[in-house]
Amino acid sequence: MASTTPPQGRPATLHPGAWWVWALALGTAATRTTNPLLLALLVAVSAYVVAARRPDTPWSRSYGAFVRLALLVLLVRLLFATLLGSPIPGTHTLFTLPEAGLPDWAQGIRLGGRVTAEALVFALYDGLRLATLLICVGAANALANPARLLKSVPGALYEMGVAVVVALTFAPSLIADVQRLRAARRLRGRPDKGVRGLLQVGLPVLEGALERSVALAAAMDARGYGRTARVPEGIRRTTAALTLSGLLGVCAGTYGLLTAEGGSYGVPVLLLGCAAALAGLRLGGRRSLRTRYRPDRWDVRAWLVVASGVAVAVLLTLASVRDPAALRPGVVPLVAPTLPLWPAAAILLGLLPAFVAPDPKEPA
Repeated sequence: MASTTPPQGRPATLHPGAWWVWALALGTAATRTTNPLLLALLVAVSAYVVAARRPDTPWSRSYGAFVRLALLVLLVRLLFATLLGSPIPGTHTLFTLPEAGLPDWAQGIRLGGRVTAEALVFALYDGLRLATLLICVGAANALANPARLLKSVPGALYEMGVAVVVALTFAPSLIADVQRLRAARRLRGRPDKGVRGLLQVGLPVLEGALERSVALAAAMDARGYGRTARVPEGIRRTTAALTLSGLLGVCAGTYGLLTAEGGSYGVPVLLLGCAAALAGLRLGGRRSLRTRYRPDRWDVRAWLVVASGVAVAVLLTLASVRDPAALRPGVVPLVAPTLPLWPAAAILLGLLPAFVAPDPKEPA
């Protein structure tokens, strides 16, 4: 039996699932507030943890792309509020755009017109919340190894995990093939840009990818991939019922958490849905006959990382119920947002992974 202790010289790592739970918990906390100071603090916390614990790998550089995507989302939200108007009334007019007349069936929508400071501030708060959520997801992508995460999926999702791992494995090789072929064409004095260059580079790349896919399929078939165990019909039906009801519960509970009206039923429905889904995945794992080589361990540090993120989400949710005015500052009348002290202190708990998670630059 292979040992689960990493060998000497192997970089110290944390279970990838712990990073995703931590990041999604910070994103959940971001959905509970529109206070720009608290949202900026959440972004700063995630950025500090990424800077402290990001490994030096190609996939870990995705954090910058998510930050740029978040800025683009924020700009698009402000642009829509400027061009299409906002339902928020305002008295502080910044400028007036030429307004286009629309037919009767488009009532409630306008193009151009008066742009107020209240409408732009409301759009800024709303867009900043979504941008913070995207940055938190980017932090998870930068910290968690996607291949190791997919290796840790339950046995019920084994086939899907193998397909995604294969796709992630072939993506870098495809990029390397494109770069190699373009360099070869430039050395021969042939064009490597435009439609003609794309076609002449793309066809060899696709041919090589197809050959590697056929070879990989033959190797996987020879090693027994895709074989499943026989399970009784009753267990299969119970698995399907638990998984489906669990996913519906997770969707309903998440919707309840994201809306102000569903705060009373969101948490219990989400917990019941997660429990049913986990039970279904546990039963479904009986179909998979496989072992894991060097499985990732869920140790004390992983629990601390998860606990820090969950604590931030729970405390921000409680703060949104007890002091909604501080977490959702109004824009009519237009007032400057204030920084509530104990919600800000709760967000700082999210910095714990920067100190307890293993440094990937140091060997285990």
